[in-house]
Amino acid sequence: MAIKVHGSWFATAPMRVFSCLNEKGLDYEFVPLDMRAGEHQKEPFLSLNPFGQVPAFEDGELKLFESRAITQYIAQAYSDKGTPLISKDPKEMAIVLVWMEVETQRYDPPASKLTWELGIKPILGRSTDDAVVEEQEPELAKVLDAYEVRLAQSKYLGGDSISLADLHHLPTLSYLMGSRVKAVFDSRPHVSAWCADILARPAFKKVVAMRNNQ
Repeated sequence: MAIKVHGSWFATAPMRVFSCLNEKGLDYEFVPLDMRAGEHQKEPFLSLNPFGQVPAFEDGELKLFESRAITQYIAQAYSDKGTPLISKDPKEMAIVLVWMEVETQRYDPPASKLTWELGIKPILGRSTDDAVVEEQEPELAKVLDAYEVRLAQSKYLGGDSISLADLHHLPTLSYLMGSRVKAVFDSRPHVSAWCADILARPAFKKVVAMRNNQ
């Protein structure tokens, strides 16, 4: 049975999964949901993700939700294919896991709020809340200060090779680097170089191209 990803091209969490699948060179079927019509909060989708959030993922009989759990599954189950996104060395993987947690706990809260206001609301024809942007931009800047220190020591967050720790940032980065918040990234040279590097990966450019064609 084919791999299936249920979701939307403009939502950030499915983009994380698409990017991982592309890095692995895997074929998959995209099952689109009309989120404007609320299909993600109705059956049959709720049987795949009871929280009514995209994406949902199927690999044969296996059904998963939560994008970061899905990418970890893909990286482990298909470790022999495509780009290695995790390490078999426990110490190396521990560093990757630290930065995966940093992305989830530190970076994503302000980045997701800014992405919603500056990236996704315009797609939906809704107005940006400037107060939220003014509040969250300094929070993102604090996180990126720590990233600047880390990326001065290492090409990627988890080490010398790209990993899930980097890949998980791509969806929000793709929106924010096209917004006025880009200056927060550009003012930190190592962060800026890292952004340019990972955003230019063919696997992710393929995701952006599909999003832009919808």
